[in-house]
Amino acid sequence: MTTWARTDTSLVGRWWWTVDRWLLAALVGLGLAGVILTLAASPSVAERIGLDTFHFARRQMVFIGLALFVMVMVSFLSPRGVRRLAALTTCGAIILMGATLVSGTEIKGATRWLQLGGFSLQPSEFIKPGFAVLAAWFFAVRKIDDHFPGYSLATGLFIVVAGLLLLQPDVGMTLVVAAIWAVQFFVAGLPLVFVAFIAVLILGGSAGAYFTFDHVRSRVDRFLDPEAGTGYQVARSLDAFRNGGWAGRGPGEGRVKEVLPDAHADFIFAVAGEEFGLIACLIVLALFVFVVLRGFSRVLKDQDLFVLLAVAGLLTQFGLQALINMASTVNLMPPKGMTLPFISYGGSSTLALGLGLGMVLALTRLKPDQEVLR
Repeated sequence: MTTWARTDTSLVGRWWWTVDRWLLAALVGLGLAGVILTLAASPSVAERIGLDTFHFARRQMVFIGLALFVMVMVSFLSPRGVRRLAALTTCGAIILMGATLVSGTEIKGATRWLQLGGFSLQPSEFIKPGFAVLAAWFFAVRKIDDHFPGYSLATGLFIVVAGLLLLQPDVGMTLVVAAIWAVQFFVAGLPLVFVAFIAVLILGGSAGAYFTFDHVRSRVDRFLDPEAGTGYQVARSLDAFRNGGWAGRGPGEGRVKEVLPDAHADFIFAVAGEEFGLIACLIVLALFVFVVLRGFSRVLKDQDLFVLLAVAGLLTQFGLQALINMASTVNLMPPKGMTLPFISYGGSSTLALGLGLGMVLALTRLKPDQEVLR
């Protein structure tokens, strides 16, 4: 029996009967999986660098809790409220991304973090949901008013964001933002000749990144040349999947986390494979697929072009980020330091995902006429 009756007209009651509860449940399930896997993967990493055994696990529980809280709170917003929040988020993230280039902390050759007290903030994580919604609004208004320079504004915003990301540098996130922009441009009705031009532009940019950034070239060369061998972390990750088999070695019995520096972050999927097995990995994969497909099936019923474009952009970001992380873990593509949504350790990433998915839940809530047909 549900807590709220259909006749309940309170704010929470209306939210309960209009939000996609299946999508919400899948996202909560991913959050719980993230807590479990962080408990499995992080103690060895923490002890290796001289921290308390459950340092990362405790922090990630807080991050997941905050992200789910933010997700639910944002899901109460109207489309106009989501648009305003996205504008504020985008402006704030751009300012802070500029600040990282001046006073940011360099880690592994990249300047992406700002130290705020005892917390490291990665502003670029928040640009993804903000950009997706703001660009969607520019495209949608352009379709309604031919005199509004929506295409130019969306493209200009993309150039600014991509430029800041490449200065850090963060090629992987630049490609994700480019994918959001390209998908939205296509859905908005971009002629096929321009679609081909954008595809060539993205391929050209990828080739340029290969020749410009040494770390990109090194990763691609190792991936394309089997004789050169895979990178250390990827090789250990593949060993973990082989050792785990179908059912895994059991919780706490894995060994890959003892040697992988990023076992709790970029390579947490390898820990899942070793300790919980292929079946558990397929369940996690199924949750990601369900979120993306459920979100698209829900938004395709909406007649509002802005809602369609915004949700398409947000789900593209979510699905592509998960795909990149899992594919690089099993050596299907060159490795890229990108977190697995709601699973990998990371405060900025987890909170930004909570913000973006809260926007998806808000935008896919049923309208009054849809409730009648439900």
